[in-house]
Amino acid sequence: MTARTTARLLALPAAVIGFSALAVGPALAHVSITPGEAAAGDYTVATLSVPHGCDGTATTSVTIQIPEEINAVTPTRNALWDVKKNLVKLATPIKDAHGNEITERVGTVVYTAKSPLPDGYRDAFELSFQVPDAVGKTLAFPTLQKCEKGQTDWVEVVEEGAEEPEHPAPIIKVLPAAEGDGHGGSATPAADKEAGSDDEGASKGLGYAGLGVGALGLLTAAAALAKTRKA
Repeated sequence: MTARTTARLLALPAAVIGFSALAVGPALAHVSITPGEAAAGDYTVATLSVPHGCDGTATTSVTIQIPEEINAVTPTRNALWDVKKNLVKLATPIKDAHGNEITERVGTVVYTAKSPLPDGYRDAFELSFQVPDAVGKTLAFPTLQKCEKGQTDWVEVVEEGAEEPEHPAPIIKVLPAAEGDGHGGSATPAADKEAGSDDEGASKGLGYAGLGVGALGLLTAAAALAKTRKA
């Protein structure tokens, strides 16, 4: 193989890697949230990630708008940021699971940097909440990223399958609730229980048969020994 051929072969993977980096780079630069999916009714901790500043300047605050379907949110404290929940009035009061009347919900959660987050450095913010009973719905968390110079609004939401916008809002898709008791477990089907009972009965029968054969063997050996002694 000539040196020119080798160089061409090496150049192709390098070009492919370079193209892949260009394709993936912009997506990784978005403000994102994980997990991207959660089951209706489950309690989850969503992590919102901010990987860079605004056009090279440091981030000073991050404002997360909470979907209307979610009433209560518990943000995790971050040692480098001050955090505040801003409440908004509900148009119509609702009852919680304990029968208490709720007149307000968390509208936004605001993290303010004690020291600006430099561009090129990442930080993450956690929100704990119960996923609403809205199967198939996409929950958007529009996020306003304020920097020392300028601001980037991650608020654009598009339908599934459409082209991704320049500044997409972080989203979570609501999945159907898991079958069972709601805690990730599931009840044992009746057929399985019956099969288990049959298997258990068969096992016991084999055990008793084995004991009977063993006892018969002992009696036979004892009789042979007695005949030997008489002889």
